[in-house]
Amino acid sequence: LKVRVVRSSPPSSQFKATFQESYQVYKRYQMVIHKDPPDKPTITQVRLVPVSFEDPQFKSSFNQSATLFAKYQMAIHKDTPSDCGEHEFTRFLCDSPLEAEHAPNGPECGYGSFHQQYWLDGKIIAVGVIDILPYCVSSVYLYYDPDYSFLSLGVYSALR
Repeated sequence: LKVRVVRSSPPSSQFKATFQESYQVYKRYQMVIHKDPPDKPTITQVRLVPVSFEDPQFKSSFNQSATLFAKYQMAIHKDTPSDCGEHEFTRFLCDSPLEAEHAPNGPECGYGSFHQQYWLDGKIIAVGVIDILPYCVSSVYLYYDPDYSFLSLGVYSALR
């Protein structure tokens, strides 16, 4: 048995070279030990979209996100349809006091408010609302399609 410590952040060359193999071990472990389904979302099915009506990805996915929010709120929190309409969704999860900023030494996506969208078979099944700040990432809210609750997307999102 050989044990190696490899730097994950920032990713070292060893980390990058063994990433896929490590991920496959992780995925097998999750399926056997935690009974995760093989189609649990992967990193390629997650999109980080800036919360901005100027952003084409945000605009094109807005209706789908708002509809999913209403479905989640009514199923999980027993809200009425009038409590989780488009206006409420925008006020609660789209309007942010944070200004988007792209600092030269900051992350490629920049700082600000984002919707971390989880896609499966061409549709959004969960959205993590996050703020990316210079020294932290703040999870604001997560909502998901109750039909996919077996995927434990809240746990997955928190770990991610």
